[in-house]
Amino acid sequence: MKPIGRLTGWFRGKPLRSRLAVLTAAAVAVAIAVAAAACWFLVRDTLYQQVRTNLADAPQPVPPGRDQPGQFEPRAYCGTTADEALAMVPASTDRYHQNKWDTQVMTSAQVCFPLGSTRALDSKPSDLDNPGTLSHPGYREGEYTDGTPAMIRLLPATVDGKRAVLLTATPIKNVQDSLNSLALLMAGVAGLGVVGAGIAGRVVARSALKPVDQLTDVVEHIARTEEVGTTIPVNGKDEIARLATSFNSMSTALANSRERQTRLIADAGHELRTPLTSLRTNVDLLIRSDAQGRALPAETRARMLGNMKAQMQELTVLIGDLLQLSRPDTPNPEAVRTVVPFHETVGRALERGRLRGPSLTFETDVRPWYVHGDPAALERAVINLLDNAVKYSPPAGTIEVSLRDGRLTVRDHGPGIPAEELPYVFDRFWRSPSSRQLPGSGLGLSIVAQTVRDTGGQVSLGPAPHGGPGAQAVVVLPGEPAEPR
Repeated sequence: MKPIGRLTGWFRGKPLRSRLAVLTAAAVAVAIAVAAAACWFLVRDTLYQQVRTNLADAPQPVPPGRDQPGQFEPRAYCGTTADEALAMVPASTDRYHQNKWDTQVMTSAQVCFPLGSTRALDSKPSDLDNPGTLSHPGYREGEYTDGTPAMIRLLPATVDGKRAVLLTATPIKNVQDSLNSLALLMAGVAGLGVVGAGIAGRVVARSALKPVDQLTDVVEHIARTEEVGTTIPVNGKDEIARLATSFNSMSTALANSRERQTRLIADAGHELRTPLTSLRTNVDLLIRSDAQGRALPAETRARMLGNMKAQMQELTVLIGDLLQLSRPDTPNPEAVRTVVPFHETVGRALERGRLRGPSLTFETDVRPWYVHGDPAALERAVINLLDNAVKYSPPAGTIEVSLRDGRLTVRDHGPGIPAEELPYVFDRFWRSPSSRQLPGSGLGLSIVAQTVRDTGGQVSLGPAPHGGPGAQAVVVLPGEPAEPR
């Protein structure tokens, strides 16, 4: 097992291209070896069957005055051994010699040769036990006494009434030489096939793994330079192409994520700079007045403290919004999601909205609707929509709030939103140039969009219907009009 383990370790330590080439060469080698072996055995069986057929056509010697084959009279060319009996046979050129057939009869005590035999067979005592029959003779491979290989036919016979066996043989040296030559040829072809398969496997592996090499180069480049967003060309629709497409999607997603992160940090820094600068200015004034012993007027001091409190509240809201948006864009499966009576959530948000716009009129039509989501996040989203409507409503204006069949609409009667600004209203930190002087961080609608998306709904913001003044926000959430059991 240790050599196999070392071989396996060596194989696994090789590059993928080399392993593919080795596996290809091995597969082709096995296929060629099996085909060559099958071809060799098929040719061998065919040649030997032809030899047996030729032996089956050999005539059976019949002694004078007899009409039964396989019966012999005692002759002077019999002896105790094959060589002794063959030495007694006079030279002749009868049909056996002309057709390359050599015949002899063996009994348990002697060996006899018909007239014309030229070579003795190396007979075996077992030939007497299984001589075959006249209709189904037996065959075996053997050799002459001089070592020449032969195919031998066995037939039953009698000599002086004793059981004997008739052996008829023909040389098969030419057949064996042909088979040996064929084996060498097959081995050479197999060797050339293996070498060719190795070269072809190397070429195929290099061509097939070229996209993988490109992918590896890109990954190494990203790891070295941290330049996400790099892609590789995609050709075809195979598994390598799918891998390249997936990598390109991942790289693009990472680039977009980094871009959003960079923009979020930059926008957050910009938004934090204004309240922090105001706070630092007010604090510096208070410290300087105390250090110089010149107390500020009570009204000025109270106004500065009020401004500092407002700035602190703005910072608190901004930090809360940033924490809310720090979650990933995709829904979090581990978030707490329960059955939320959305109509009650809208009702609580309306109570807070009335406090923030006491001079405004709220026209409401809220009907029961139950959804699956995060209660706190949904309430914050509705409050953000109402805050946006309160912020842009004129004094003593009207805000229309409706919830029917999971469709929440919030409409104000303010100046509305220009058409060219509609694609950006849900972007983080985006604020209309006409409303930069109003309080806010530009994160409220982004939080609404993310919450609605996490709940599986849709949100849109556009002009009021029927060409009226103001803007209308529409939120559609999946749910049921009755509480699910």
